[in-house]
Amino acid sequence: MMIELSSAWTPTQDEFDLFARISGDDNPIHVDPEFSSRTAFGRTVSHGMLIYTKLWGLLTAAHPDVTQTGQSMKFPNPCYTDEQVDLVISGECPGTLSVRAIRSADGAELLVGETEVA
Repeated sequence: MMIELSSAWTPTQDEFDLFARISGDDNPIHVDPEFSSRTAFGRTVSHGMLIYTKLWGLLTAAHPDVTQTGQSMKFPNPCYTDEQVDLVISGECPGTLSVRAIRSADGAELLVGETEVA
């Protein structure tokens, strides 16, 4: 069956901090605004897998019995706090789904990938 899902999400620093605690990835680029302000990003950026987790949650809310058998993804641009992100999933279920996270303000792709589902 073909599916098309979409949702908007505006990430917060609290989400970055909580994901760092849960995952153990407390890299200062994600959780330390002072450190991050001195990097090329200029502020904290999301964990890539936090973005994917939001996409996976969107999928499983609509299709709770889906099982992932593979995935591939890239993170071409940073995801910042307080900037709306459009989450988009489309494709064949079961089969291959396209997953994308796009910054609403400028259309920048934050996550581009595929997930194989059964």
